[in-house]
Amino acid sequence: MSSLGNRQLDFYPDTGLRLVFLGITVLATIMLYYELYVGGSVSTALLQNLGITFSFYVRASAVGSLIGAFGSLFAGLTDRFGRANLVVFGLLFTGVFVAFIIPGVTTKWPFIFCTFVVGFVEGTCLVATPALIRDFSPQLGRATAMGFWTVGPVVGSLIVSVVGSNTLPAVIVNTHIWTHEYKICGVAGLVVFVIAFLGLRELSPQLRDQLMVTMRDRALIEARAKGLDIAAALRHPFRQLMKADIIVSAIAVSVMLLIYYTAVGFLVIFLDTVFGISLKNANGLGNWEWGANVVGLVLIGMLSDRLRVRKPLMVIGGIGGAVMIVIYIAQIGGHPSYYTLAAILAITSIFLGIAYCPWMASFTETVEARNPALTATGLAIWGWIIRLVVAVSTFCIPLILTSVTPLVEYGSTALTYEHQYSSQIAWAEAHPKIVAEAQKYSPALANTKRFAPEIAMLESDQALFVKLLYGYSSPSQVPPKLLKQAIGVAGGGATGTKIVDTFFTHSDALQGIAENSAKLTALTPYTKQLTALSKVPSNVFPFLEAHATTLETAQKQAPGQWREWYWVCFGGVIFFILCVPLLRGRWRPSDAKRDEDEHEAMVQAEMAKLGLAEPEAEPAT
Repeated sequence: MSSLGNRQLDFYPDTGLRLVFLGITVLATIMLYYELYVGGSVSTALLQNLGITFSFYVRASAVGSLIGAFGSLFAGLTDRFGRANLVVFGLLFTGVFVAFIIPGVTTKWPFIFCTFVVGFVEGTCLVATPALIRDFSPQLGRATAMGFWTVGPVVGSLIVSVVGSNTLPAVIVNTHIWTHEYKICGVAGLVVFVIAFLGLRELSPQLRDQLMVTMRDRALIEARAKGLDIAAALRHPFRQLMKADIIVSAIAVSVMLLIYYTAVGFLVIFLDTVFGISLKNANGLGNWEWGANVVGLVLIGMLSDRLRVRKPLMVIGGIGGAVMIVIYIAQIGGHPSYYTLAAILAITSIFLGIAYCPWMASFTETVEARNPALTATGLAIWGWIIRLVVAVSTFCIPLILTSVTPLVEYGSTALTYEHQYSSQIAWAEAHPKIVAEAQKYSPALANTKRFAPEIAMLESDQALFVKLLYGYSSPSQVPPKLLKQAIGVAGGGATGTKIVDTFFTHSDALQGIAENSAKLTALTPYTKQLTALSKVPSNVFPFLEAHATTLETAQKQAPGQWREWYWVCFGGVIFFILCVPLLRGRWRPSDAKRDEDEHEAMVQAEMAKLGLAEPEAEPAT
């Protein structure tokens, strides 16, 4: 129990225990990204329910990225104060907000404020988690470990898609359903908090602030830790790391990931507004994209560690990703099948994983080459830059994608109406003259149903009842003989008397029916269709007519505008490829193997000087 307050380890754990800590860290990362991305699965319903315009939502997201950027910068302090407690209690904080506070809001400003608060906490935690991964993984197992960490955002996105595709209906009738997704996510977050609270630990500063290439370095690192000057190593942290290889590389990977963040925030909106894919099926396509990426990340991490190189894999992933973006752009404006889009998204995602996983390993190694005691500071700089890039790009999206606002604000409502009242709308569009006539004579049409018995009697002796309608204003004025005749034709007795009284009580309505009998007779064959049309809410057709031109224009503009944005994403991938040489690491496995052998010889020499026994070999992972 005492270790729950002080989570630092004064020894480097064996492989089994180390894998437990790595596993909890990856689980926490997955959960934090799930909480961060859950709104994307219900974005269209959320915007409608809270009265948020697309442009406002995008700008608020950009501000949220800026706030998260400063949260990431704040996480650099974990080099001084540790990482584990920040992650543990960050999980508690975000779990409570996502499960209970955010679903309770009913207007846009409280929702936006809550997402800002959660974004700041997550921006901090999501720098601390890769720092923990680095601490518990030597360089020769780093890409595999980072591959598992990198699946955090991807599995988070995958969970969002899987939960959304299995819990959301095909057609959204009640837009308040967005709160259900947040509640599910928040409860899961609190479960992960309990696991992390009980199980997560971290290395002491003396251990984590050293460079570890293989597990065979463990004894040497523990010996060095006894005399390490932590204060000196942490002096002027940002000044030590403000170098081109760190800053430019962080910018490069950030712009490469523009397509990823576009998918996270706007995949559902893109698929809905460009291809007309439902919310449920859009989340299903997300399953393909994120599922493929998870597999690719883990496998490429293992391959990178086996080959001992990172840079060639980054280039291969970047080139493959760029080619797939071009293929993706070619689909816009067409009618690709569900599985065509699924294949494109999956392959693109795999190539991006091939580029990103080795980059994460190489970036931490580049930071270590500067100062291994400043890993969290280096990751904080990366986290700050990537969120700044996301914020700037998010601000630009409404300027490029002007068509999205009307499609999001009005399009989904229009589609809902068209789905619910498809037959009525189709019939009305095919018979505009009949609908116009029905609207013109709607009072008379309504009265034909209301006064059906009276009309039937009128038709049985039209001359008699027309004489009554236009000759007298009340039954008392009608001659007894004529009144008796009318009652008899109407059925006699009390029934006939009642019908005749109705003729005089509602004479104006019956006169309207009589005067327009020819028009009403022409509409009689369409009684069934007109009755169905009358059940459509009164606001449906005015809504469709009011926004028809705007939606038609936006639908024409949307494909071209999305193409422009994805070409920007393509440019980001090309810039990433050009910046790969800035990072530390070898291009050829043979050169990397020679470096490993030289390091091993150095370790053995230092251990001999310290009088330490040669350590037993242990798996690199």
